[in-house]
Amino acid sequence: MSALLRVSELVKTFGQGEAATRVLRGLSLTLAAGEMAALLGPSGSGKSTLLTILGTLMKPTSGSHVMLGVDLVAADDAALTEFRNRHIGFVFQFHNLLPDFTALENVVFPTAVREGRETAAARARGRDLLTRMGLGDRIDFPSSSLSGGQKQRVAVARALMNRPELVLADEPTGNLDRASAMQVMALIAEITRDEGTTFLISTHDEKIASLCRRQIVVGDGLVTG
Repeated sequence: MSALLRVSELVKTFGQGEAATRVLRGLSLTLAAGEMAALLGPSGSGKSTLLTILGTLMKPTSGSHVMLGVDLVAADDAALTEFRNRHIGFVFQFHNLLPDFTALENVVFPTAVREGRETAAARARGRDLLTRMGLGDRIDFPSSSLSGGQKQRVAVARALMNRPELVLADEPTGNLDRASAMQVMALIAEITRDEGTTFLISTHDEKIASLCRRQIVVGDGLVTG
């Protein structure tokens, strides 16, 4: 598999002088296209900071970050926003759905924002994704009426809406029961296989990590395994 992104010698320091805290200490990592990887490490290891940088929501203090051949450290804010909207999806522990929107409206929302309107093609893509998520009978239900597992599947569908090459998932099963968590992970594996999407899944759950093809361990701001 070809490399989707490479980060090299990433350093991220918060604060200055005696109050400075170095969270990333020269971290290097490569993710391949179509890879399903788990990101492991204790609290304070730098996982969340790394995900934030990989998602182009924050720049490192130093080091390189290249994805799809684009130097994302050199890019300005406008270029980063456009790149993120086109190439990166996010799934969080808390699904962050809009409660007054239907499942379909939540899924289509990223495309509607990008294009300034909701198109028939986007709605068709959203319906297809929700059906693949096992929610074909919940497409027009308000998200507030869905179970926790159903909401998280809607969140996965939303992350995939714009066909991103990379999806960053931060504890996506942390609030789910085991059966729902396994269902979400099975769907992620299916999407990785069928669409070639790369998933990086931050988790503290060893069972969830074991379902990924690769485990990346972060400790004290470095990849340690």
